[in-house]
Amino acid sequence: MNAKQSPSPWGRRALVVVLGVGIWFFPHPEAVTAQAWHLFAIFITAILAVIVNALPILVAAILALSLTVLTHTLEPDQAYAGFSEGFILLIVAAFMVARGVVNSGFGQRIALLLISRFGQSTLRLGYCLAVADAIIAPAFPSNTARGAVLYPIAYSLSVDSGSRPDDGTRRRLGSFLMMLGIVSLTISSALWLTAMAANPAGARLAEEFGLKISFGSWFLAALAPSLAALVIIPYVLYRIFPPVLKATPEAPRAAADRLAAMGPMSPAEWITGSVFFLMVTGWALSSRLGIDATAIAFLGLGVLMVTGVYRMEDLRSEGEALGILIWFSVLYTLSTALNQLGFMTYLGDLMANQLEGLSWPVVYAALVCLYVLIHYLFVSQSAQLLALFGIFMGVATNAGVPAELMAFMLLFATNFFAAITPQASSANVIFIGSEYITQREVYRVGGLITLANLIVFMVVGTPWILFLGL
Repeated sequence: MNAKQSPSPWGRRALVVVLGVGIWFFPHPEAVTAQAWHLFAIFITAILAVIVNALPILVAAILALSLTVLTHTLEPDQAYAGFSEGFILLIVAAFMVARGVVNSGFGQRIALLLISRFGQSTLRLGYCLAVADAIIAPAFPSNTARGAVLYPIAYSLSVDSGSRPDDGTRRRLGSFLMMLGIVSLTISSALWLTAMAANPAGARLAEEFGLKISFGSWFLAALAPSLAALVIIPYVLYRIFPPVLKATPEAPRAAADRLAAMGPMSPAEWITGSVFFLMVTGWALSSRLGIDATAIAFLGLGVLMVTGVYRMEDLRSEGEALGILIWFSVLYTLSTALNQLGFMTYLGDLMANQLEGLSWPVVYAALVCLYVLIHYLFVSQSAQLLALFGIFMGVATNAGVPAELMAFMLLFATNFFAAITPQASSANVIFIGSEYITQREVYRVGGLITLANLIVFMVVGTPWILFLGL
């Protein structure tokens, strides 16, 4: 084999299998049970198989699930628990609703309106989506629900520009916009206390360390680093993952002409627009009214099906939605089980204890970096927060790190690291399901974006929070 050639898929698969078997039989630490260690071996092997492009994420997840049950690492009812999670079904339903938005022409109209006003360049379109996300974020305690709002718009913009996932044109525009959707949510979720479900839970945990975090104090602490990230990060993405289509000087006029040719909104567009508006409103008010967000998504989908906007032929072609349901459910289940078995707590303790005796700035920087890196093993942002926040805060405060600084940065990191892997946030799955971006691209680009977010929040956020003295 030529030295410049990469190993064959079978070579990569063999390497991953050997590594996984080696981890399985390697003596486990005394603080970790054999069950937890074996589950870790299966989980990390599946993740590595995707990272090195040995297997698609769906295949890796299916094999991991089967091995988990056949080796009696988990009981069947534990291993299959993820398939009953409502937020995963919300992802699937939102993905299907997006197809109806496109079918009706309503998505195209939104796309043309955006292009007519902001379409001089792809970068400006990206900023438009990111700013819109940041504006609506405080009303959405679910970043998955917000992803379901952004996705149809990004999808329509992509299709309308001649960029499709299945004909070799995905990188023309669609790949950039879909990745931007993932990236945007990492920033908007950190900006507002109510923008992600884990944020209020984290604020409550911070009370155990004598901190009182309100909506206003969160916003003040997040304002400078989040606004800096909102300006810097989309441009970083544009540079490291550039679209083929960049300058579009004729696009605004052409879009305006096409809008005029479309004429007034059709009945299908009115139905879709009304359903979409009611779904967005329902998602925004779901926590206050005690309404299940997943039920809202399925109701909207049902209305679109009854009115013929979403057709049965569309349902038959939704193989991506089934794939999403399977692989994300599996990885979520395995990650949650690892946490329940104490493996994540052991890992957090192990890394945090190595920092004792160092100066507080060093401990602070190291803990934040470790907290971000360890998300490679978590599927749920909330699960990581609940498992590790107290541990990291305890080590930090014992080392003299200002409690408010450590707390805010851990809480912000719980949001800005959400692009680090395909499964790092449930919202990511919506955009990956479009097939405009691959799992391997998310690992590569998402890792770089997470690093950029980390730098921005540490460099801008650290002096800002210390200055505020919250």
